[in-house]
Amino acid sequence: MKNKKMLWLYLFLFAGIIDIVFTANGENSTRIFTKPLILIALWGFFIFSSTTIKGTILRKSMSAALIFCWMGDVLLMFPDMFLYGLGAFLMAHICYIIGFKMAQTNPFAIGKVDFVRLLLINLPIYIAASFVYFLINPGLGSIKVPVVIYLIVIVLMVTTARERYGKTNAVSFWQVFIGGAFFMVSDGVLAINRFYQSFPESGVIVMGTYIIAQFLIVKGILAHFQNDTN
Repeated sequence: MKNKKMLWLYLFLFAGIIDIVFTANGENSTRIFTKPLILIALWGFFIFSSTTIKGTILRKSMSAALIFCWMGDVLLMFPDMFLYGLGAFLMAHICYIIGFKMAQTNPFAIGKVDFVRLLLINLPIYIAASFVYFLINPGLGSIKVPVVIYLIVIVLMVTTARERYGKTNAVSFWQVFIGGAFFMVSDGVLAINRFYQSFPESGVIVMGTYIIAQFLIVKGILAHFQNDTN
């Protein structure tokens, strides 16, 4: 089992590195073979690493998130499918939100909420999202509503990752939170390149931060339940 898990991990790393090389060299047609393989391999790594929680909502939500991300990766390779790709990633973030909530102690506990403190803690996330929206807003045109909805959901994903602080072990918290932040950076760069100002380095930055984000999120979730079972 461990060998299978590591094979999927090596495949993920190999596919990610090769895809970034293709992206840097502008070989977009060749990426049809590498880009879809990245999330398939990461999903395989997660499945073989999470057999102890088979059948749980956590495992199902994480699997669904990775599958929706894979769909988004494939759809975004075709310019005419942008909205469909956006919808796939929106569903992925909703699944991640569910997974992040499940991967913490007492996920359904309702305590006293200090909204002012919560606002201040999450303020850097809100400011970053607002800055990206400020830049891309004039270029959104007829797709402004779906993009705004997507922006709200990804902010919820990152803040949900942040709210796991003290509700899981430190390794799990920081990996998931940093992963969520990198995901937001990746999407922000993609949006700026598409709707505000294109720049040649955007493809490498988007894929580099995206691959790091997905890997850290998966590793962080694994660190939570593996710690619980030890």
